[in-house]
Amino acid sequence: MGEEIKKYLEKGAVVLDVRTQQEWDEGHTEGAEHIVLTLIPSEIDKIKSWNKSVIAVCRSGGRSGQATDFLKSNGVDIINGGPWQNVDQYVDKL
Repeated sequence: MGEEIKKYLEKGAVVLDVRTQQEWDEGHTEGAEHIVLTLIPSEIDKIKSWNKSVIAVCRSGGRSGQATDFLKSNGVDIINGGPWQNVDQYVDKL
């Protein structure tokens, strides 16, 4: 998983955090975009407008998995990064 995350970050992927506002406020990846999972369908045009690959993250990987499946089916180049700390550990190293 780590290699895929690094590959996506190296090509400029956007980290998309789909956790709740409270979870986001408790800590998140610097520079990540925050769109709560339930709002993803209404924000699809915004996400597509980034014109970048996306790494979805949440607390455990479940919600980011749902977001990944939905966005992938709508033509977004996206992977499930799992827990946000999974991706965060690589962001600082680039």
